[in-house]
Amino acid sequence: MLFFYKILFFNTLIMGSLIAISAYSWFNMWIGLEINLLSMIPLMKSNFNMYPAESTLKYFITQSLASTFILLAIIMSYNTQEIFSNNNIYLMIMNSALLTKLGAAPFHAWFPEVIEGLNWLNSLLMLTWQKIAPMILIMYNLKMTVFLSFIIMISVVIGGVMGINQISLRKILAYSSINHIAWMLAGMLFMSNIWMSYFIIYMMISINIIYIFYILNTFTLNQLFSKINSNKIIKMFFIFNFMSLGGLPPFLGFLPKWLVINNLINNNFYFISLLLILFTLITLYFYIRISLSTFSLAYQEVTLNNEYISNFFMMYTNLFILSSLFMCTSLFNFL
Repeated sequence: MLFFYKILFFNTLIMGSLIAISAYSWFNMWIGLEINLLSMIPLMKSNFNMYPAESTLKYFITQSLASTFILLAIIMSYNTQEIFSNNNIYLMIMNSALLTKLGAAPFHAWFPEVIEGLNWLNSLLMLTWQKIAPMILIMYNLKMTVFLSFIIMISVVIGGVMGINQISLRKILAYSSINHIAWMLAGMLFMSNIWMSYFIIYMMISINIIYIFYILNTFTLNQLFSKINSNKIIKMFFIFNFMSLGGLPPFLGFLPKWLVINNLINNNFYFISLLLILFTLITLYFYIRISLSTFSLAYQEVTLNNEYISNFFMMYTNLFILSSLFMCTSLFNFL
């Protein structure tokens, strides 16, 4: 059942992000972020979930703290010549607060815990739309390349290592998101177009994966292994989407990663490129481990009384995403 208040707060959520992105002053930007935060809180309410109140409280406290630091940075920026001779102080506070709102490491501790208590639709919002405003605001004051490079390195290490031993699908996607945040920030260093293409592709792949989890109503690996064997088409789409999220070359997820690495190497950021590739291989390892476990002999398939899930939206979006790399390469050949 779709409640009216959820439609209302979803609209104000989008409006808050747009206000923050298009604001002419830092204070109006802060107001937009607050509208976005206060709209997300009612959307987290769910009658079918165990811990929505706990996740809501953790999210509210963390985001409020980050908003306080943004206000502090705004006040310092108006009086920076009187207090500090170096303008980078308030820029570092501002960027740290925006990275906290984003969920990038080392400000990431709240992110997997909040995701763990949400349903799939709220998790999708948290993984995609809630990242747009902080990312674009970081892009607006992108003056501290060393600080951002440090954040990229920590995010890709934590996103790769912490996701290995997880059995919760939501936490796996949360740590995967931290890893992808590092790639997006690396793409943002020199060209905003690369960040935009990366984010759009990441959002489309995340919608596909979370929609499959939503249809199957699964939250842990054991539930996934027992339910995904009932439908061969869903199993195939699930495996292909996870490979695409990891960035394997035949799939669309490889394209933005290739653009980021190409741009970093052209600008002599060799060490960051090496770290991104190495720790993304770790994330790809646990993606492949999850995917291949669906073929494992330990989970015997029931060939009788298979559930047939016919869903045109899922079939259409998956076929579109999985064939997009072929379409992109074909277009580039004619340009």
